[in-house]
Amino acid sequence: MRQIGVMIRIDPRSAVVFAAALASSLACAGALRWMDGAGEAQAASLVSSAPSVARSADGHYWAEAIVDGRPMRMLVDTGASVVTLSRADAERAGVSVGARDFTRTLNTASGPVKAAPVVLPSLAVAGVRLTAVDALVVDADMPASLLGMSYLGRLSGFEARPEGLTFKG
Repeated sequence: MRQIGVMIRIDPRSAVVFAAALASSLACAGALRWMDGAGEAQAASLVSSAPSVARSADGHYWAEAIVDGRPMRMLVDTGASVVTLSRADAERAGVSVGARDFTRTLNTASGPVKAAPVVLPSLAVAGVRLTAVDALVVDADMPASLLGMSYLGRLSGFEARPEGLTFKG
């Protein structure tokens, strides 16, 4: 019988190719481990840092809110002490007020307007749902209902960035 010898030849190019393949394999293994749970907390923090309410082209922050299960677009207004609904938005949200309920007078840029204090059963924005939110229904035309501090002040925090607002429940 004849013995065949095996000769292994390693040249610099082969060593570089082997090192690149090894590095690529290790990177893939690390990525799979990260996706398998080790990186979930980091991924969650990246998602939660995304803006809850994007800044609109007009420079304002418009929130897609859910008032007692009904969708409503609201202007985020940190200068409004209370969530303020137009009468039409209140009706769409199922909030009923009668003429006798308009017991408060608000001084606005357009002059005094009558308002009815109400409590919204629930108000949710960007997944942050609060219950029993104080609000006012205004007996006047409003360009938009306002997401005021009676909601915003109950959050654990919110942060304004150029791309939008981040709410923390």
